[in-house]
Formats: sequence, structure tokens, C-alpha cells
Amino acid sequence: MKDLDPMLHNQLRLSIMSLLVAHEEITFTYIVDKTGASRGNVSVQVSKLEEAGYLEVSKTFVDKKPQTSMRITDNGLRAMDEYTNALKEYLKL
Repeated sequence: MKDLDPMLHNQLRLSIMSLLVAHEEITFTYIVDKTGASRGNVSVQVSKLEEAGYLEVSKTFVDKKPQTSMRITDNGLRAMDEYTNALKEYLKL
């Protein structure tokens, strides 16, 4: 059996990555709204995913307000694909 990626084997990080797979780009606020997690927890988990190279973060201003958005990287897509395939193998047992 394949090991599950510990970076993705966390509920909030997996939720963030799942949202990124489904959307080309998402905002920090969107993640907070969809997951119900605290802003601090989302911030920590996004930083971990960024450090792992699974997503890219950009900061801009919209109507003079700061906006943080992110996109999944090719490495992140590959990691999600491997993770879901590993889960499928577990379920076949």
C-alpha cells in the first residue's frame, strides 16, 4: 500500500487543495467561507502548502483593499492525483 502524502492528509489542507482543483483561482476569503476554519488556521495551512510547492499565492489590491488569492501548481495537481489514487487503492482492499 502506498503511503498517503502527509501534506495532504490533513482535513483543512485537503479541503484547500480540493477547492483549488475545482477552481482556477480562489481567494483567501473564499477558503475561509467554504471551510468554516479560522483565518489564522487557513493562513498557517496555506503557508505550508505554499512552502511544499503545491500552490502559489498572490497579493493584490481590489478597490483599495488587499486581496490574497491562490492557484494550484503542477506539483500540487500531481500530488492530489497521487493522493486520490492511493486512497482508491486503500478502498479496493
